[in-house]
Amino acid sequence: MGALIWLASYPKSGNTWMRSFLHNLFRNSHQPVNINEIDDFCLGGSVAQWYRRYTSTPLREMSDEETARYRMQVQRDFTTVFPDSVFVKTHNYLGERNGVPLHNMEVTAGAIYIVRNPLDVVLSMMPHYDISLEEAIIALANEDAGTVRTESHAPEVYGSWSTNVRTWTRTPSPGLLVVRYEDMLDKPRKTFKQVATFLGVRPSPDRLERAIRFSSFKVLKAQEEKAGFKERPKVSRNFFREGKRDQWREKLTPDQVRQIISVHHEQMERFGYIPHDYRDAVPAPSAASA
Repeated sequence: MGALIWLASYPKSGNTWMRSFLHNLFRNSHQPVNINEIDDFCLGGSVAQWYRRYTSTPLREMSDEETARYRMQVQRDFTTVFPDSVFVKTHNYLGERNGVPLHNMEVTAGAIYIVRNPLDVVLSMMPHYDISLEEAIIALANEDAGTVRTESHAPEVYGSWSTNVRTWTRTPSPGLLVVRYEDMLDKPRKTFKQVATFLGVRPSPDRLERAIRFSSFKVLKAQEEKAGFKERPKVSRNFFREGKRDQWREKLTPDQVRQIISVHHEQMERFGYIPHDYRDAVPAPSAASA
């Protein structure tokens, strides 16, 4: 029986990329792993089949309280899938819902949290959820943001971008690795080697380079175009869109940039996401906090 390693992030922050890298790293194949087999390697934390072990009530008909009642045991069941570490994807913030933790820390060994500049996150949210830019900016700040209950998935609770980031990263721990999406792009060799080292893996340079190459945006996008990707939302034309950084410079107005910074400046400051030319958008400290 293994222990859980959470692959956590706010949506559209690089979680699928990280899962693909790890899948390719551990499989160590000489061709890219099929992206539609990614859930064979990394479990989805909200998949309904795990809840069906404990109740005949369809997931769609269950209340939040009922879901919470089974969540801790469902996550304990995850540990039986592999004899060693069990990777589990989550977009939930690190906290409680209905008085029950969203993550069972008793069976958790650690977590990798991926953080991405919210100025770019909103641009990826638009086509993914088929919403406007203004709707994406509002959703980014919504403390009740999450997914709705469906027949196949239990609801997830994201919280706002700031809450998601803060709850996962505020307490340093040897069992936690925080990775910036931008470093995955700009310094892939250094960043992904750090991920491997955190997991106790010492890959050869060739194996590391191959895993990075096989999980590149170009490869993932080509796979989706050829065979589709089952995690793509029905409202979205494609899951893998552009995979770039700093697109906000061309696509957000100064007012939109300032709006996002004014709400999320504390966590943006921590991760170096406030542009020098927008420092004036950071609210002045209040007298109470001074």
